[in-house]
Amino acid sequence: MVFSFGLGYIVAMKALKKRILGSCCGAHILHDGYTDLLYVMFPIWQMAFGLSLAEVGSLKTLYSGAMASLQVPSSMLSEKVGEKRLLLFGTLIAAIGFLLSGWTTSFLGLAACLILSGIGASVQHPLSSSLTSHAFEGSELRGALSTYNFSGDIGKVLLPSLCAALLAVWDWHTVTSVMGLLGLLAVMFLAVVLPKTTVTNHSKTQLNKASSDTSGKGAGSNFLNLGFISLSSIAAIDSATRMGFLTLLPFLLMSKGATVTQVGFALSLTFAGGAAGKFVCGFIAARFGVIKTTLITEIATSILMALTLPLNVDVVMLMLPLVGVALNGTSSGLYGTVPELVPPHMRSRAFGVFYTVTIGSGAISPLVYGFVGDRLGVPNTIALIAGSVLMVLPLTLGLKKVFRRLQV
Repeated sequence: MVFSFGLGYIVAMKALKKRILGSCCGAHILHDGYTDLLYVMFPIWQMAFGLSLAEVGSLKTLYSGAMASLQVPSSMLSEKVGEKRLLLFGTLIAAIGFLLSGWTTSFLGLAACLILSGIGASVQHPLSSSLTSHAFEGSELRGALSTYNFSGDIGKVLLPSLCAALLAVWDWHTVTSVMGLLGLLAVMFLAVVLPKTTVTNHSKTQLNKASSDTSGKGAGSNFLNLGFISLSSIAAIDSATRMGFLTLLPFLLMSKGATVTQVGFALSLTFAGGAAGKFVCGFIAARFGVIKTTLITEIATSILMALTLPLNVDVVMLMLPLVGVALNGTSSGLYGTVPELVPPHMRSRAFGVFYTVTIGSGAISPLVYGFVGDRLGVPNTIALIAGSVLMVLPLTLGLKKVFRRLQV
């Protein structure tokens, strides 16, 4: 139902806007699918190479770290070479990284392939976000961003599910190579569908409002204001929580007796819940405000994570869609708020910084929690993650102050 509504939203757009949003959604499906199919592969790679939890976490850190480190440079480079050209090139590099990973026979070779793929993936979020935010404005913008954000969760459901299904038939070398070939097909799709021209829809009123606020108390001419910093800090904690939990979830499930196929299905359930939560929470945030939405979803995340520890695997599987709703719902409201806190002409760089912070924290957390997991055990580490998410609560005060001043 949610998926049908998302498609209906795209169909309702004008032709050029529809092609831009559809292309950005397609890129998001592939890249987020690439990112999250790693969680299915981690137990496989652990057994294949005899890895510790810290080493497993390091693989995620290398991939996400490469992706995070180039968010801002890619958004700046796009101003010279063009957003479409750079998006195609990055997607090609990401696909080649996965294709080559199927041929590697060592941990270091696998790590190198994931770094290459992470470098390619670095362009997708800032460029697709920028393309979308330039094509829409006003009430349409948050809805378009929510649709784009939701599309990534489609990839999180489809690619890990496909990966888990293929692992029942083929070895992991073949499966990762197939994922790379899928990326090459996506590059050809984007080359045909993504328009050469973009849409610029920013009203003079919005630009004048942003430019006139030079006191540093609002959005102002500098996007590094109190609201943006508070928003990014909340997103960083949210991302670290999500990535840390998802990295350890397969190992928690396997300790309860789940098979690799069940783990893949469990992750798909989590991502499906996340897709619904992310899409719906974007519109809820537009109606009730990002602060209330954040408080509800983060408290729910903490409680639901804690509940996965004492329950048996069958009950945990049933509640994973709810975990996904809470776990991913916050990010949609945060992400859709970025354009409200920065001047229109600085959105591309603002999105680059925002994703650098969020993906960067998500890159570091698996390594950190992997070390903790090796020493304290998976259950205790997940309990620690569940508690850490509550650190976002005092940070909402900074957002509340800015929203009152800007009357957002």
